[in-house]
Amino acid sequence: MAARPSKKISDESRGAPEISVLVPVMNEAGNIRPLIDEICDALKGRKFEIIYIDDASTDDSPEELAAASAAIPQLRVLRHQRRAGQSAAIRSGLLRAKGDLIAVLDGDGQNVPADLPNLEAALLAAGPGVGMAAGIRANRQDSQIRLLASRAAKWIRASLLGDTHPDSGCGIKILQRELFLQLPFFNHMHRFMPSLVRRHGGFVTGVSVAHRPRIAGTSKYRVLDRLVVGISDIVGVIWLLRRAPRQGMVEELGKNMGDNSVSGHDA
Repeated sequence: MAARPSKKISDESRGAPEISVLVPVMNEAGNIRPLIDEICDALKGRKFEIIYIDDASTDDSPEELAAASAAIPQLRVLRHQRRAGQSAAIRSGLLRAKGDLIAVLDGDGQNVPADLPNLEAALLAAGPGVGMAAGIRANRQDSQIRLLASRAAKWIRASLLGDTHPDSGCGIKILQRELFLQLPFFNHMHRFMPSLVRRHGGFVTGVSVAHRPRIAGTSKYRVLDRLVVGISDIVGVIWLLRRAPRQGMVEELGKNMGDNSVSGHDA
């Protein structure tokens, strides 16, 4: 597969962004600028920001991010002094994001930014309330052992957590910032987003998305490590689900008492 070309992006969006795109990376040199260019193309004409969170990379990622930041006004770069993991990187970006909508995608280039508009449209078409549009990889480009491990993890999540989303491990998703901030944070929480969103009374709508092989770098997760750690994570998520908030949507009464206005979802 040919490498995706790099190009300089002009500043097309100023003011408060409508959507913030969070991209956690660790040692992803070679994948950074092509993916940023694709995000800019996907959101062309919109007010958006891209937040890359460098989880203490030791390759040329910091230099590539610095060069991209100088050329692309919509790009913001955060860097962890110490490696903290993918969920912590996403959380760092979320706490600094300015958009009402938050998009997340993996920094390895396997998620396709052109799918972001479809995810956003699906989220907004789902009607009132809070929720998440999450990708379902239609033709996953991974090794057979990873595919088998994912099927096993899917069965475990469905059996123990009641997670009916077909592809909880897919990295590309969009949800409201207000909802995202209410989700419990813990290491590896990004793998359980559908269950956590439903825990807070939100909906999850699946959207078919593209998936492609890596063109640079190597995966940061070993299959056995992911399975072993995932078992302990599931025990913790079961505990969280049993202690979910129960009040649902919260309404604020108008001054004349007859005017009820929904103020949003409270944790």
